Amino acid sequence: MTRSDLRCIVEAVGANALMDELIHALTEALRTFDGEQTEVRKRDGFLLESARQPGCLEWMPVMQRGQAVTVKMVSYSPHNPEERGLPTIIATNSLYDVHSGHLIALMDGVFATALRTGAASAVATRCLASPDSRVIGLIGCGAQAVTQLHAISRLFPITEVLGYDTNPEAQESFARRTAFLGLNVKIVPLAELEERSDIICTATSVAVGGGPVLSEKKLKPHVHINAVGSDLPGKTELPKSLLERSLVCPDFTVQCLVEGECQQIRPDQVGPDLITLVKNPDVYEPWRERSTVFDSTGYALEDQVVTALFLKHAERLGLGTSVALETVGGDALDPYALLHTPEAAPKRDVRLATGS
Repeated sequence: MTRSDLRCIVEAVGANALMDELIHALTEALRTFDGEQTEVRKRDGFLLESARQPGCLEWMPVMQRGQAVTVKMVSYSPHNPEERGLPTIIATNSLYDVHSGHLIALMDGVFATALRTGAASAVATRCLASPDSRVIGLIGCGAQAVTQLHAISRLFPITEVLGYDTNPEAQESFARRTAFLGLNVKIVPLAELEERSDIICTATSVAVGGGPVLSEKKLKPHVHINAVGSDLPGKTELPKSLLERSLVCPDFTVQCLVEGECQQIRPDQVGPDLITLVKNPDVYEPWRERSTVFDSTGYALEDQVVTALFLKHAERLGLGTSVALETVGGDALDPYALLHTPEAAPKRDVRLATGS
């Protein structure tokens, strides 16, 4: 599935409807999660050394027993935008048949990652933020801030959006990039953002050891924070003191303890994970009037959900191109059979999307 296929899906479904559908699908996947049927692994990968700031290349696997394995390969290169004109996050999502090991589908993960991360924050925010929340603050106005705002605005009647970024270009273009939402976007000093926001999303490329990115001096007592930027040991966005007095909900606990905000606190100070939160929302409802944090490091289950959603729409719309990528067909016992097997002409084929 190419970039043009994804464009066709968004145009056919609509950006708002697609985000609504993703939020619903992710909520259901979390609410009905069964560890006996779905195995999610903590991501692993390589640290990419850089003279300025390290990045990483990682893989995030999840298996639905008896069905398929979804794997995302994702890179984090914080200087991509200014040095190469590329996104900070670049990814590809792939789907494999668990019976044969056959690659069923391969698709872009850049757009999918942005969408699913925003959707995950929306799910957590619905459970933890005050229902009266109207003002949202974005610390970091890059690509991820756009989908954070989009997703949360689908669940809360946002009346004002406050943005802050250390990058002047990101600040200046944020209102234009979010204009499709029809919201009142203002760029303000960080102190004002902290003081006035009911919901705050931190989505920064802060360096390892460079945090925190907010001061917590005048936060509202009921503030809910989605901390999205932590993805390496030593890279954090929030003050430890804020975490210690808040209900901290990790997306995937074993991962967050290593590379999320949770690495700053003891395991016994960590609250319910996202699955527990969604399965038992009433239990944590009293926290909506106190400070809460969603520690979002990126969860492979989210990748499974968004990949399945795009493939469903690809099947419905007849999108996806069949590619003879693997050397299969002919004599299964003869690796040189490819020399005698005629190549079929490339054609558009929905079977890539359906997994058949």
